[in-house]
Amino acid sequence: MAGGAVASVGGNAHIQHLVDPNRTWYNNRRLIFLHLWILLLLITSSTNGFDNSLMNSFQSMPQWEDYFGSPTGGKLGILNAIQNIGSLAGYPFAPYLSDGLGRRTAIWIGATIMLVGVGVQTASYNLSMFIGARFCVGFGLTFAANAAPMLVTEISYPTYRAPLTSLYNSLWYTGNIVASWCSYGTERIDSTWSWRIPSLLQGLPSAFQFFLVLLAPESPRWLVSKGKEAQALQTLAYYHANGNEQDPLVQYEFEEIRAAINLDRENAVNVGWTALFKTPGNRKRIMLIVAIAWFSQWSGNGLVSFYLNKVFDTIGITDSTTQLLITGILAIWNLCWAVFASFLVDLAGRRTLFLVSCAGMVVFFVGQTICSAEYALHGSAAAGHAVIAFIFLFYAAYDIAFTPLIVSYTVEILPFSIRAKGFNVFNFVVSLALIFNQYVNPIALENIAWKYYIFYCCWLFFQLVFCYLFIVETKNRTLEETAALFDGEDLSARVIDGGGVAVDEVRHDEHEDAPKISTLSERPTFPHDGSSSSDEKASV
Repeated sequence: MAGGAVASVGGNAHIQHLVDPNRTWYNNRRLIFLHLWILLLLITSSTNGFDNSLMNSFQSMPQWEDYFGSPTGGKLGILNAIQNIGSLAGYPFAPYLSDGLGRRTAIWIGATIMLVGVGVQTASYNLSMFIGARFCVGFGLTFAANAAPMLVTEISYPTYRAPLTSLYNSLWYTGNIVASWCSYGTERIDSTWSWRIPSLLQGLPSAFQFFLVLLAPESPRWLVSKGKEAQALQTLAYYHANGNEQDPLVQYEFEEIRAAINLDRENAVNVGWTALFKTPGNRKRIMLIVAIAWFSQWSGNGLVSFYLNKVFDTIGITDSTTQLLITGILAIWNLCWAVFASFLVDLAGRRTLFLVSCAGMVVFFVGQTICSAEYALHGSAAAGHAVIAFIFLFYAAYDIAFTPLIVSYTVEILPFSIRAKGFNVFNFVVSLALIFNQYVNPIALENIAWKYYIFYCCWLFFQLVFCYLFIVETKNRTLEETAALFDGEDLSARVIDGGGVAVDEVRHDEHEDAPKISTLSERPTFPHDGSSSSDEKASV
């Protein structure tokens, strides 16, 4: 694995003097365009959120229930699980598309397949057709969801990388919101269009990506891995330094990427599926990735995400309009907390957010369990309302870490050589956990009702202990530097030898007037030369 050449230095302080202080996301035209491209990638998560929320809304919609014969038990389980079964079918191919054809191409292929699935789902006239369409959506989503967050983290400007990557999974709730409120509005339509319209809207993110994503910048790391170093340097310079290839930050990024990938090429242990388990550092990575992937779906949130209407039934809220309204409000609540937490990742740190999130979930889920029991045993209306309050509080705690961090943390702890494969493992485990939950939850709720919550109370306490013992802090490091936290300083130092050029000795011999950086402690003078002309600044 590739380690950062200066990974012994914590935080972004060692590269802060390489960043032009006048180049910010709101006043630099090329950074604005870069962030628009990143937004196109981030909405991949909206498709996933839309589909998952759609099934929850459909189950509260009489028109859908009547049309498909009010599926229950195992049939309802397969309806909710089939998208993830489709995702499982795509996992063997996803990393090869991302690493072989490129991040952009993999996203485009995924978007195309999802559009086919959305079309079939909207036109469904029986349950088999509906199930097949959801399988197709899940299959396509695998390719897009594997490549999109990696491309976000690999093209982002260094100071904005962590919040932007964290926003990826947070925007799951934008799809959740559109699906919930669209279903709330169309529920009044007395025909099958009450559920066909929300199904059709599910394809909007994929439609944007189908037409635009191939125009977005490709990952400089992927380009270097394919021997296209000149194109990689040009991409970094265009978006990170207004086209100035001799910019100190661009040179630092480029040399660090090249050194890390050159080392991977020289060490066969760093490539292939077996590389995920060959070194102590990689085994620790996989342990963390599998754990947070499983935790993300086994925190009790699956009861709300897919079976909120069943939870409502256990506390006496049976009106479909009321159920859809609460679902829509909960989606907005979740988005606000997740986005808020996304901008705390570098300030508070990943470990702190994980621990606060786990502790909060334990407290609030225990409260939800107690109130559910009180309602079931004594029929207390106040206890039923308290369950709703605890659901909202529980999700606030969940959204502090397990919405924004599960993707960004996974991507950043994986070096480039195994990033696609390791992230594929993450998605695979998520799907396994979802499929298990989606089969078990409706059966358990139907048979033991609130007593099922006790299991999650115990499991949430286990999650808290695990995160306390094993979560590694990674805030304010470059992607290459994070590897040193897992692989040690010896491998970090070898990146310099493997790359042939030390990344802390960036020099610009061809341009005598450009800043010369012999050590990272020397600060260049800004503003740069004429390459940062005023016409590159956006009007604000």
